[in-house]
Amino acid sequence: MNPIKTLFVVVCTCLISIASFSQSNDDQEEALSLNSGTIDNQFEYILRKSGNFKGTNGQAYEAVKLSMFLTLRAHTIDSLKTVHKNLAETQAVVKSQANEISDLKANLANTKENLDKTNTEKDSMALFGMQMSKTGYNALMWTIIAGLLALLLLFIYKFKNSNAITRDAKKALAEIEEEFDEHRRTALEREQKVRRQLQDEINKQKKI
Repeated sequence: MNPIKTLFVVVCTCLISIASFSQSNDDQEEALSLNSGTIDNQFEYILRKSGNFKGTNGQAYEAVKLSMFLTLRAHTIDSLKTVHKNLAETQAVVKSQANEISDLKANLANTKENLDKTNTEKDSMALFGMQMSKTGYNALMWTIIAGLLALLLLFIYKFKNSNAITRDAKKALAEIEEEFDEHRRTALEREQKVRRQLQDEINKQKKI
């Protein structure tokens, strides 16, 4: 290849690279601003716009315009105020949510207590003002029913027994009354016979 052409290509390539780099730096500087973007970008903007020099002792220094510094300080203070405000609002929200969580826990505890009480009342019965379990209540009720049934059977037995005794007593009374009537009839016949004999004797005595 011709050396002149080669040199020309190299020079063109370098010029294009330098132009691209300069354009990139210009675009980046245009993207940075003191009045927009993040605080970090604003610091970067000031660093790019600040001048540097060396002191008498050879130490490097950065020269920043006072107006730019004051603007950056105002923006930083505003950002800090915004951060503090957001932090205060976040803390208020956290406190409110903590209170709500506490209230929810209290309501949950009350609900659980009421549920336990409801389940206890559901599984128990009130008798004479006292709470009893369903098992104890059923046992007591069946005991009372069994006792009443036993008393009923005893009453029926005694009633039948008394009825039988009454019938026997009535029968015996009827027999006694029948015997008494027979005895009275016999006594009446005997009395009438004795009276006739007495009258006959009186009649005989009168004839004599």
